[in-house]
Amino acid sequence: MVKQVKDTRFDEFLEFPCPFTFKVMGLANVELTEQVLTVMQEHAPGDYAPKTKASSKGNYESVTIAATVTSKEHIEIIYTELGGLDDVRHVL
Repeated sequence: MVKQVKDTRFDEFLEFPCPFTFKVMGLANVELTEQVLTVMQEHAPGDYAPKTKASSKGNYESVTIAATVTSKEHIEIIYTELGGLDDVRHVL
């Protein structure tokens, strides 16, 4: 399967390498954080301390994680991979 990568303008606003925060919103389940960590370890290995927050009704949760990124393409790949997870609804 070929993944579609978006052409963003991150390189116009950031100097690489730099820290970058990803916020992933998805269905609340015990595996969402682990799925996010698996993608992050694959594309930007490191020691992560993700922050999670449940929605008011508990149906959704957000996972916030900061990583060091090396290029705009690096950010785009991570966005694409995180967005491709089944339980993920949005990546900011």
